[in-house]
Amino acid sequence: MTTLKDALSRSLPMPNHHLSSLRPIRWFIGTLCAIVLLCGTLPANAAPVGEKYTKQYAPPPSYSNAELKNQDFSGQNLRVAEFSNANLNGTNFANADLIGAVLSASTMVETNLQGADLTQSMMDQVKMTRTNLQDAVLVNAILLRTTFDHPKITGADFTDAILDGAQIRQLCKTADGVNSKTGISTRESLGCLS
Repeated sequence: MTTLKDALSRSLPMPNHHLSSLRPIRWFIGTLCAIVLLCGTLPANAAPVGEKYTKQYAPPPSYSNAELKNQDFSGQNLRVAEFSNANLNGTNFANADLIGAVLSASTMVETNLQGADLTQSMMDQVKMTRTNLQDAVLVNAILLRTTFDHPKITGADFTDAILDGAQIRQLCKTADGVNSKTGISTRESLGCLS
């Protein structure tokens, strides 16, 4: 017959010195189970984080120092694109979205920017000759040290654009019209005196 002492000794776990040889095996099995559980919870069509980030936050297109003479960018989304120090002579940007674009130190001879949105763009030190800025939106654009040689500015909106006094006086000589998108007159946006 089994005594209470015998029954208790059989139900008690083995001493710790017998379990120490099982620790690496238990750790491996636990780690393997955790990996299987983590991998099993991902949806089958989930893109890796890096790929999703790259598509969502792709760097802007850069055409800096490029030869873009007579190219057609009309109607394109070119937000925060870089065109610094580029040859944009004869290039067509009609109705393009150039919000935040960088066009610093570029040349624009007979460039068409009619109806383009250049809000908050950097257009400093640009050489503009017979450039078409009709109905363009240049709100908060930086235009310091940009030269204007016979520009077409009817309906252009220069509200809060950064220009120096000489540039404003020069542009006010030919300023007329009202911008079709903002409803602001060119003369008012430049702060021209009557």
